[in-house]
Amino acid sequence: MIIIKLQGGLGNQLFLYGLYKNLKHLKRDVKMDIESGFEEDKLRVPCLKSMGLDYEVATRDEIVAIRDSYMDIFSRIRRKITGRKTFDYYEPEDGNFDPRVLEQTHAYLDGYFQSEKYFGDSDDCIKLRDELLKEKVRILDSSDALKDLYKMMRDSSSVSLHIRRGDYLTPGIMETYGGICTDEYYYRAINKVKDEYPDAKFFIFSNDIDWCKEKYGSRDDVIFVDSCDEHEGLTNVSDDQDDIQVQGDIKEHGNNSLRDAAELYLMSACKHHILANSSFSWWGAWLSDHEGMTIAPSKWLNNKNMTDIYTKDMLLI
Repeated sequence: MIIIKLQGGLGNQLFLYGLYKNLKHLKRDVKMDIESGFEEDKLRVPCLKSMGLDYEVATRDEIVAIRDSYMDIFSRIRRKITGRKTFDYYEPEDGNFDPRVLEQTHAYLDGYFQSEKYFGDSDDCIKLRDELLKEKVRILDSSDALKDLYKMMRDSSSVSLHIRRGDYLTPGIMETYGGICTDEYYYRAINKVKDEYPDAKFFIFSNDIDWCKEKYGSRDDVIFVDSCDEHEGLTNVSDDQDDIQVQGDIKEHGNNSLRDAAELYLMSACKHHILANSSFSWWGAWLSDHEGMTIAPSKWLNNKNMTDIYTKDMLLI
């Protein structure tokens, strides 16, 4: 048996689901551990169900057995004498693709495994994309605000532009993720798109939308996709449609899972993409059915050279 530790936000969980589906295709007995990855992360929960995705869930007994984490006194004594007989298998320290992961038959996989290479061949990727998009129309048709945004994206040279702030600016996280997607990066990316598509319309997604409004509010080619923390439904809060709220009427289990899914589907509806160094906007671009520009930062993390997270169609700057 293989058990995958589900963890992180929606973007990270989708990478793990892509790995899960490929291992299933390879005839492995594979399940998800949906508990351990969230015991210390109270801000996140399993949210793949918000996109209509199904998977087998490992029992507590199965997790304990494969990790040799029995808590009875005899097991504790045995581990002190002989060591833990665990089958933990971690992703490489550099975060790049490890082909040995796909060779495992009995393992507890712990990591994020952020590479398209874990999904299988091109046919497998097409099947995965189709599965991940099966709820797109239903969710984007669930409110007038989403319908309006969806139509605006279809009818324009739309560009999803993702700015990740918030947690990326906190000590302990900033050292890994901060200082990569700078003002200069977005300036160059926007100009690159405008050179090719002068009528481009930029739909800004962010976890700090107020900062984005201060930074880019004077532009006439920008629309802010405002994802608020309040949960009063989806509402269009601006008569001129330059500021649309995606709120938590679409939420799951007291979490913002469906709201995140809606924003991800909106990103995927855009024709072009400017990514942050974030798995969330990575998926927004990967799920798009348009063959437009996808711009990503040439460095993904400060402490790892993650080259395998990039796909062949990404333009790095």
